[in-house]
Amino acid sequence: MMTMKELARTSSVCPQCLKILPAEVFERDGKVWIRKECPEHGFFEDLYFSSYDWYLRAQNFARDGRGVLNPQVTKEAPVCPTDCGLCRMHKSHTALANIVLTNRCDLSCWYCFFYSGRVGYVYEPTFEEIEEMVKTLKSEQPVGCNAVQLTGGEPCLRKDLIDIIKMVKSHGVDHVQLNTNGIRLAQDPTLVEKVRAAGVNTLYLSFDGVTEKTNPKNHWEAPQLIENCRKAGLGIVLVPTVIKSANDHEVGDILKFGFKNIDIIRSVNYQPVSLVGKMPREERERYRITIPDVIKNLEEQTDGILKMDDFFPVPTELIISDFVEALTKKPMYQMSSHFACGAATYVFNDNGKMLPLTHFIDVQGLLEYLSEKANELRAGKSKLLVGAKLLYSIGKFVDKKKKPRGLDIDRIIFNALIKHEYNAIGQFHMKSLFIGMMHFMDLYNYDIERVKRCCIHYAMSDNRIIPFCAFNVIPEWYRDKSQAAQGISFEEWEKKTGRALKQDLYKRDMEKWKASEAYKNFVRQVEEIKSGKL
Repeated sequence: MMTMKELARTSSVCPQCLKILPAEVFERDGKVWIRKECPEHGFFEDLYFSSYDWYLRAQNFARDGRGVLNPQVTKEAPVCPTDCGLCRMHKSHTALANIVLTNRCDLSCWYCFFYSGRVGYVYEPTFEEIEEMVKTLKSEQPVGCNAVQLTGGEPCLRKDLIDIIKMVKSHGVDHVQLNTNGIRLAQDPTLVEKVRAAGVNTLYLSFDGVTEKTNPKNHWEAPQLIENCRKAGLGIVLVPTVIKSANDHEVGDILKFGFKNIDIIRSVNYQPVSLVGKMPREERERYRITIPDVIKNLEEQTDGILKMDDFFPVPTELIISDFVEALTKKPMYQMSSHFACGAATYVFNDNGKMLPLTHFIDVQGLLEYLSEKANELRAGKSKLLVGAKLLYSIGKFVDKKKKPRGLDIDRIIFNALIKHEYNAIGQFHMKSLFIGMMHFMDLYNYDIERVKRCCIHYAMSDNRIIPFCAFNVIPEWYRDKSQAAQGISFEEWEKKTGRALKQDLYKRDMEKWKASEAYKNFVRQVEEIKSGKL
């Protein structure tokens, strides 16, 4: 007989009527589940985490942020997630803001959150509306948003994209990333150069696999885009949406491909699929995959190079920002998401071999040391003394024999923590490959405690800031309601622009792409990967 252990009481929503319901997170058979019961539509249960051990490990790093001091929604007793905007209940400021430039797209992928062909109207905020969103994000107190992702639809369909990028940078946003399928950028290398010159730091590139079957979206175009970015010096984040039974067998190959191109690929950011819409339990079980599953697959598909303990949950970062805050006495950026939302690690190139950060740095020990020093600073200890002590002590956490040759990791860490040099963080990222994963929720595994801590937000043209899993998972309340009110019909858009909407649709010349040197080189790399040469 299977026993169940309650882990947390939370709230969720009914997948049928969206009524807010009490819910329970519990352990059964070594896995973590969430369940709720609607008086009208009955009982719902779904997988929350595939590993109870990982859940407990991640929970050890749970920390809440301070939220925002000037919430956009000032209601005295807000209810989450029906009163988003941000409200006074929210525990995280905006660490990364999404701004939707258009819902037009040149593709129509079945698992996409939204695009114009599916919703039946065109949503495209004006330049002035986008600028007001940026101003709202920068006005957050005590820490204004400093990282913006321009997204869609396909943002490269906007004719004023370059002007928008320049405008965002002009408001002091340090990090701008462009979320794209890459097709337009593969076709036009000058566009890559223009977005780089305008201020885009990285491309957030959809990349679901290394074969035609797993990545029909941009398999033929992505190699040329990567070459275009290499020439322009524009870094790329590969973003695979991971679906069980569809492409989970290739998560290791995707990582190996990113590693082989570490000169231009900055990160691989896996996204376990969010099963949006209404879906029968059998289908959910077929496609559902969680963060521990992805890590386990990476371990198996890299022959144990990466292991579960190499990954840390997102709020681990608060230990570092807490130390810097204690040192500078200034509010710092906080990645204060729920511990179940994501996980990350870094790998370095060690003579052609993949070397995880944790194999030459005692990350756990360093984090504990920084936490101890933060407490000393708050107790009044001299920051000069603490800084000197840190410079001396960093080496204790670094295995000099195992670290990559030529990597002065001690100095990089010191410059980032004590001197607060943005370039030091940049050096770290240039010499490594970041491996991240973020599991956005759906109606079946919805946990409102996660929503309250979300630090990835959407800016709306009415100046509200909406958490990702409220904006996209319950589109009736936010995304669709707002965008439909501002959207225009296809006929009106075509009359206004003088263009047929179907002109956006991409027509692939597969043989042309296959004949390119970039594609041939890509195929050679994939063959090497699959033959075990990496």
